[in-house]
Amino acid sequence: MFRHIRLLSFDLDDTLWPTKPVIMAAEQELYQWLAREAPRIVRELSVMDMRERRVAFMEAHPGISHDLTLVRRRSLALLLEEYGYDPRRAEEGTAVFRAARNRVAPWEDVLPVLGRLKQDYLLVSVTNGNAQVEQTPLRDCFHLNLGAADVGAAKPHPALFQALRDWSGLPFAKMMHLGDDFQRDMLPARALGMAAAWVHRKGLARRESFRPDLCLFNLWPLLRYL
Repeated sequence: MFRHIRLLSFDLDDTLWPTKPVIMAAEQELYQWLAREAPRIVRELSVMDMRERRVAFMEAHPGISHDLTLVRRRSLALLLEEYGYDPRRAEEGTAVFRAARNRVAPWEDVLPVLGRLKQDYLLVSVTNGNAQVEQTPLRDCFHLNLGAADVGAAKPHPALFQALRDWSGLPFAKMMHLGDDFQRDMLPARALGMAAAWVHRKGLARRESFRPDLCLFNLWPLLRYL
């Protein structure tokens, strides 16, 4: 059924690793940095307060909302300036966050399966997030890593998938996309003619507008289906 597939694209967050604990830990590390370097901020604002401000900033600046690192840096610069600190230090604070953001823990199936698949397929990571794959345990797993900031738009916009086509020279019909989010992964991939594999690790099936080509609780079955 899938013998024609030549390229596999993978979402990252909540597809290859659990995301929430990583983000929470990274935000806490940034908060601790602020406690040392900008204590007036932490005396008045909690981590949740800062998150709400960042979300509000993103909503007020939709033109950059696809670039989460830029959003974080600019919103942090505004916060530092508001409390009387040098806004240029937002660059340093953002680096603290990103270093922690890259300390992901892939699920146990990910590294062995990707290692075997890479022998026979082009593997590409495509993400709306801002993890730096080359700084994670998955640094050697992909032939190419693409983020929304690289193409100027976030999924479900087709730009990330179109970049795959431009890079590989392959038609969408020879690609399969794997992701956890139906709206951001499955729907745009299928609309372009890609095969779609829904990775729902919590095992929660939902009634959706179409059935993906594959429904997976982990990546092991890929070795059989492909």
